[in-house]
Amino acid sequence: MDTKNFKVNAGNSTINWIGRKVTGAHNGTINVKEGNFTLGEEKFLSGKFTIDTRSIKILDIEDAETNTQFANHLASDDFFNSEMFPEAYFEITHAEPGDENLYYVKGDLTIKGINHPIETSLHIVTTNDTAVVKNKIIVDRTKFNIKFRSSNFFTNLGDTLIYNNFDLNIHLVAEAY
Repeated sequence: MDTKNFKVNAGNSTINWIGRKVTGAHNGTINVKEGNFTLGEEKFLSGKFTIDTRSIKILDIEDAETNTQFANHLASDDFFNSEMFPEAYFEITHAEPGDENLYYVKGDLTIKGINHPIETSLHIVTTNDTAVVKNKIIVDRTKFNIKFRSSNFFTNLGDTLIYNNFDLNIHLVAEAY
């Protein structure tokens, strides 16, 4: 494949999240604001993706008032502080091709203005001028100063404990430009 630049189609892309606590889990979505990446000669060359932290939605709470309260809490400083940090970023710093459309990547994840390196794999399938990127990233929220009800910072939480890791299940659709 010749070198191609791709732009993420935010409207056709999804990120589903799952956060767990002692008594269960919550799930929802968060939007990709924009993203670009470059593929060339069977190699992933570079990429940067922006997430809109103000777009977080909760899917498992049907009561409108409770859902709004929870969404506001996730947007607060206890979690993502979306007013001060409306965007989170993932920038690829290194990538190596693997088998069956897999790319092993290292990158920098920035949440609440705090940057940490992560390693993951991306599954990328290209057809003509379209690319689909799939991935699951497990994020340790405490590395990004998200301490609310974390056993790393508080004791005797009992059944109010919220586990430190949350999952991001990513499905990005991008077009060549």
